[in-house]
Amino acid sequence: MSAEKTDAPRAVIVISSHVARGSVGNRAAVFALETLGFPVWAVPTIILPWHPGHGRATRIVPPLDQFKALMADLERAPWLCEVGAVLSGYLGEAGQAEAVASLVSAVKARTPDAVYICDPVMGDSGGLYVPEPTAAVMRDRLMPIADIATPNRYELEWMAGAPLPDLKSVISAALHAGPSTMLVTSAPSMISGGTGNLLLDGTQALLAEHRLIEKPPNGLGDLTAAVYLARILSGQPAIKALQSTTAAVYEILARTAKRGGDELQLETDAQSLSHPMAMVQLRHLTHPGRDRRA
Repeated sequence: MSAEKTDAPRAVIVISSHVARGSVGNRAAVFALETLGFPVWAVPTIILPWHPGHGRATRIVPPLDQFKALMADLERAPWLCEVGAVLSGYLGEAGQAEAVASLVSAVKARTPDAVYICDPVMGDSGGLYVPEPTAAVMRDRLMPIADIATPNRYELEWMAGAPLPDLKSVISAALHAGPSTMLVTSAPSMISGGTGNLLLDGTQALLAEHRLIEKPPNGLGDLTAAVYLARILSGQPAIKALQSTTAAVYEILARTAKRGGDELQLETDAQSLSHPMAMVQLRHLTHPGRDRRA
């Protein structure tokens, strides 16, 4: 890492769900970022005893006026100059989005090159698991102001309003989604029995693939967004950041699955975040926005 990068603001504000048990939302993102050396300001959008996929449970959503007041406090915090990035994920209700957008604006006003990464957590192959107004405000308010977005393929399908059965359609939808850099998880793979992470920016389209593990624990998207952000903040080029992020998340997933875990076992496999050994296939795809004629 260069001296310039070392001296830059390194704290990350992470705004997402908090569970008492498990490794999803802020539990995954905060652990990953702190393990990789980044201080975190963690803001819960909802508090749950466990991920809803494990069964119905109490949902504690902070009253909107109190949530907005807390976010406004962060905007005028004397330490805001320490913040180099904001990561938002699951929202407890649609009204929280405006407070997120306001905080992003305040961070960027203090540090113009700060990064905002939007993980529009709204659903998966089973459909939306947030109310439609919450999904819509992530699409319409937060995605347009993001530098990087990390939807899964099913979230991108919902935002695009069309099925995305192949890489060509996923790339097309990602190009029109808003942010200049899109990292689409659960992307179609070119290997049999595989899945991929598709990274698309203004100049390149990259696909990192690995073997599909059936019925994975929740939290892979939260973890991917946080690890990729850490790689970028550390100065890694996009291609290396994609490869090492995909390898780290896949390695943790594979090890958790081998043990039969029902939650990602981040604390057991923390070394995989910084030094993953898993092999992933990396492909350079044709970028439709570039002229590739000889």
